[in-house]
Amino acid sequence: MQPLNKTTVDKPAYPVKIMQFGEGNFLRAFVDWMIDKANKDGILNHGIALVQPIGGGEGIKKIFEKQDCLYHVYLEGIKDKKPVKEVALIQSVTDIINPYTEYQQYEKLFLSEDLETIISNTTEAGIRYEEGDDLNALPPKSFPAKVTSLLYKRFKKFDGDASKGLQIVCCELIEDNGSTLREFVLKHAAYHKLGADFENWIKTACSFYDTLVDRIVPGFPKETINEIKEEIGFDDNLVVKGEYFHVWAIGGDSIIKEKLPLDKAGLNVLFMDDIRPFRAKKVRVLNGAHTAMVPLALQLGCETVMDAFNTPEVEQFINKMVNEEVLPGIGEDPEELKAFAAKILERFYNPYLKHYLKDISLNSLSKWETRDFPTVADNYNKLGKQAKLTTFSLAALLVLYSGKSEVSFTPNDTKEFVEFIQSTFNKNDIKGWVNGILNNKEIWTSPLNELPGFADEVAADAQAILDKGMKTAIADILK
Repeated sequence: MQPLNKTTVDKPAYPVKIMQFGEGNFLRAFVDWMIDKANKDGILNHGIALVQPIGGGEGIKKIFEKQDCLYHVYLEGIKDKKPVKEVALIQSVTDIINPYTEYQQYEKLFLSEDLETIISNTTEAGIRYEEGDDLNALPPKSFPAKVTSLLYKRFKKFDGDASKGLQIVCCELIEDNGSTLREFVLKHAAYHKLGADFENWIKTACSFYDTLVDRIVPGFPKETINEIKEEIGFDDNLVVKGEYFHVWAIGGDSIIKEKLPLDKAGLNVLFMDDIRPFRAKKVRVLNGAHTAMVPLALQLGCETVMDAFNTPEVEQFINKMVNEEVLPGIGEDPEELKAFAAKILERFYNPYLKHYLKDISLNSLSKWETRDFPTVADNYNKLGKQAKLTTFSLAALLVLYSGKSEVSFTPNDTKEFVEFIQSTFNKNDIKGWVNGILNNKEIWTSPLNELPGFADEVAADAQAILDKGMKTAIADILK
């Protein structure tokens, strides 16, 4: 088996046009994989320099340096209902920099003439505003302060040249990620009195993009790494495993499509003015299906998404719920919605990923309200009907959380909410129990109990699950 470095691989030299905050598995198997694909197709000629956004990380940095920033992305999944696999050697990452120990190298990068784009994934906690964060620190503490500092230094170096502004693409899993970062950068600029000219340069010369990213990336395949190394023929200790499916929706001005025309490489990258409608659709279909499926499948003894979709009752329930309740409530072209949903649900059949239901179940109460209640509300308000299957999924969730279901389960949710559900359970008055939960304004942000007939439906479904068991209750509601 060969070592993986420049002595065994003829690595191309690319100008560094992308500065990437984050060296983790997701960006490497998603963004960097896409850039590499476009480079190999001759669409781009972009090198990527990785910046470690927090202190530490010396161990992973040493592995990158030992391998000259080369690594493999190992994708497995389902396409057109058939198993697919793709293994790619990523050659577009040029360097990895720790700004806390290599500040001069970091500064040289962000003041480079070649630099065009910043890409980030600093986790959900990364985009936060810390008042008084020292912009003169080397580097500043928070990510927004880091971006403010580097943009100000770039503004000063190039005398406010509009052509030296940057495209900033955020991949953090929060809504309005790019817009929020822009807001915090301007807030830092105002707080530190960096001047109206600089603030105007940020607004006119720099673009901040909201994005939605989607690909399941389990990361380093520890259990099978020896077999994978044998297969690829390299001693690669940076292998990233992910699913074949991917989508990257980027919202904002059209400059990014000119700078990163990744769609021309056959990648599922969607450019749009506003990603909010797309996000809402994706959340309703994928995340809503996941959240609805979990309490049903767990009470049938399933452990993973694949187990769930190998259980006929669950598979039929989710497909019917999406097609008959979720999609009609969205109100877009029916054929396009069906094609969109088919691609999404195909992922549930992926035999290569162990996507555990107990992991998906985290904070299911707030997830159900955000992802599934809009379907119930739209069916009633727009279509004049009850979303019976989606409603049933809430009943299943309440029974699961009650501690009285057929399986032993410890909810990973807000402690006070779980205690309320369990302490108020009354087998002789399920209707009163459900009404009490739906009336609890601490648990819900929306008035769930105000939707006519909803509480009664949930209570009837919960009673059926408790009396007959989950398997029979699902069979009855599918009739």
